[in-house]
Amino acid sequence: MRMMRAVLLLLSMIWTLPWTALGLVIGLVGVATGGGAKRVGRVLEFHGGALTWLLTCAPIAGGACALTLGHTVLARTAGDLDRTREHELVHVAQYERWGLLFVPAYLGCSVWLWLRGKHPYWDNPFEREAYNREFLNQ
Repeated sequence: MRMMRAVLLLLSMIWTLPWTALGLVIGLVGVATGGGAKRVGRVLEFHGGALTWLLTCAPIAGGACALTLGHTVLARTAGDLDRTREHELVHVAQYERWGLLFVPAYLGCSVWLWLRGKHPYWDNPFEREAYNREFLNQ
């Protein structure tokens, strides 16, 4: 059983690797520009530096506090990481399920919702799952 969990974890890491690698590169830019980083479980978290500007410019009203790419989470501040951790961990699990297809599926849902007159973020099923699980765990 323990070996099976280790194999599944390894496969999920490989399945999400391209998005994790992108998150790692962006996160390291944040660190190089004065931000910070730490590992929390199976996730690398980055905050501050250029990430603050990048996430403020995200195409969501007011920007984003945090963004998940594979097994990396990028945030404006360390406080944002603490505040959004449960939500972002749901997105990590979604990446583990969807792998390379997560970002196209997420964006496709957002476009479809927008074309149907709904909100591309708040009505997105990926976000709804993250918010629902976040509140269930409180």
